[in-house]
Amino acid sequence: MSKHVFDEASWASQSVFWQMGNIGSEVGRALRGRQQGNEKRALSAFYRGIDLINATVNAWLSQGKDPYELLIAREQFAKSMLTDEVDETLEKYFMDFAIAERLNQ
Repeated sequence: MSKHVFDEASWASQSVFWQMGNIGSEVGRALRGRQQGNEKRALSAFYRGIDLINATVNAWLSQGKDPYELLIAREQFAKSMLTDEVDETLEKYFMDFAIAERLNQ
């Protein structure tokens, strides 16, 4: 979807908290870019975020995990970026995983 290149095998080997926290970084960048009127930055972060979500969904499916909740979050992210209905809780949802990852280190 984007020019964002990353090692999907390495990505899949990371913890759920690490994956979700990194997705949250892109979600935050995208939402801030949109809020600031910087469409180029917002779309770039949006595409990277969607790429990371999709890679996570694929990894989870290959590991027998249910990606249902993440698919709902992907839908909310897209809706927040492509319509006027911004989910104010979305960034916090992902960033809570980043906090959990940091606490686990």
